[in-house]
Amino acid sequence: MKDVSELQFPADRRYAPDHEWARQEADLVRVGISDYAQDQLGDIVYAELPAVGARFEQGAEFGTLESVKAVSELYMPLGGEIVAVNEALQAAPQLINQDPYGDGWIAQIRPSDPVEYQALMDLDRYLAMLKGA
Repeated sequence: MKDVSELQFPADRRYAPDHEWARQEADLVRVGISDYAQDQLGDIVYAELPAVGARFEQGAEFGTLESVKAVSELYMPLGGEIVAVNEALQAAPQLINQDPYGDGWIAQIRPSDPVEYQALMDLDRYLAMLKGA
């Protein structure tokens, strides 16, 4: 596992305490897991994704990632409806390890309460959490 200083964290996203990221894209939000989360998991070998059209509350489990180390739940960083999932992850879940903020995105949602996005951590708060500040 890498030191936090060796990982990447784009400032154009918000972060949840469970290490999911969210990026606003017009009226939708794209979500995935942070570089820290994929580093902790190790090599991801399977991604269980939600169904398009499914609705979840903020903090609800919406899928799982299986790595050579463990199975880890995915939690909704904000509530809403799944409008798209990254189908490429079915054949190549390692995309999450290779590019967690680009090709390794997990789902796109239509938020039910846009205020929840603003309540997520900005980069500074997320890094402080990771460093135990």
